[in-house]
Amino acid sequence: MLQLDSWQARIKWIVISLLLGFIVLNYWSYNPETTNHFPSCPFKLITGYKCAGCGSQRAIHHLLHLNIGRSFKSNPLLIISLPYILMGIYLDLKKNPSPKILQFRKSLYGTTAIFLILTIIIGFWIIRNICDL
Repeated sequence: MLQLDSWQARIKWIVISLLLGFIVLNYWSYNPETTNHFPSCPFKLITGYKCAGCGSQRAIHHLLHLNIGRSFKSNPLLIISLPYILMGIYLDLKKNPSPKILQFRKSLYGTTAIFLILTIIIGFWIIRNICDL
């Protein structure tokens, strides 16, 4: 049974890697500003206002082309949050974390942090529409 679990885990990682590779290749190859096959923001379509995620697809495209300035201009919150997101992924994938790492993870991704992040997202959402970011 242990070998089957190992085999299933490998298949899972292969599928995830292929899917992620396809997504990255798609965003690298096509610019969401000029291509119609990317989804539009339903919030902006309905209200005319930008949501906190508006510009994320363009930001990813520009980031993959190492154009940090245009990426930041498209969605600064996404670019600023990338190290935080990557750290979370790393901590989730770490096997047998020490108690110190678990405490670090809890402080960065616990309930208080979630409410703080939600406040930042809502604040960015409001400010970007007032200041046209």
